[in-house]
Amino acid sequence: MSSENHKVSKKITLSEVTTKVVDASAKKKLKKVRKQISELQDTMYAHGKYSMLVCLQGMDTAGKDSLIREVFKDVNARGVEVHSFKVPTDKELKHDFLWRHYIALPERGKIGVFNRTHYENVLVTRVHPGYIMGENIPAIKGVDHLNDAFYHKRMEHINNFESHIAANGTIILKFFLHLSKEEQAKRLLRRINLREKNWKFSSGDLKERKLWDKYQVCYEDVLNRTSTEKAPWYIVPADDKPTARLIVASTILETLQQYKDIKEPELDEETKSRLTEFKSQLENEQ
Repeated sequence: MSSENHKVSKKITLSEVTTKVVDASAKKKLKKVRKQISELQDTMYAHGKYSMLVCLQGMDTAGKDSLIREVFKDVNARGVEVHSFKVPTDKELKHDFLWRHYIALPERGKIGVFNRTHYENVLVTRVHPGYIMGENIPAIKGVDHLNDAFYHKRMEHINNFESHIAANGTIILKFFLHLSKEEQAKRLLRRINLREKNWKFSSGDLKERKLWDKYQVCYEDVLNRTSTEKAPWYIVPADDKPTARLIVASTILETLQQYKDIKEPELDEETKSRLTEFKSQLENEQ
């Protein structure tokens, strides 16, 4: 399952991109792929020169939480960190919009997952421009100042941010879980019908659903303006969850495999020359 089939490498029209691809053996394939990811992440951890940032965006019910659980199930807990960004706190609002994302970046050797990302700042705030006013930006006197130029400049800042962290060893992969409006309705109904899923349902989901078309326009603009060589976007058909998980996992694996310099470090010469001695010491203890 080649990642190139889903990569945004030219201008796209989101309505023309399918939301459903089904691989009948996706669950079986995923088990193999995630074990390979785990092995490569162990090597990356020992190597200590690269980190990986996996960004997940999508409409409500797109399957981000379950995807994280299934894709990273076999990765050593020390090697993966997940951050779910909610409404900014008072402290976060006293900094620039990228600050809280910068301090959450993964250390070298680790995989960081952003469940909702810095792109919320040019998606949700574009649909709900009033949210920007909480940032107290000096030049912004009212929502009428929040035109396309403002958001496009903010996207430029995001591109620069990603270029900077990529130059310092962060491998960036960004996934848009492309869900159909019909499938979202089914998943919301499931949350209502199944008692154990009720806690996931919010009336706010229905309010946001009414803004579906506006969100699609904003996503299309983001995908076209911020998919770069060092920080590419991948549009993942999300109507079939097992296949979506496989596409994401396969892209992560394929990307890590391209870094041929990620290798386990060698022992220093002195320690290496004394391995036989150390082995004898341990064997003589038994």
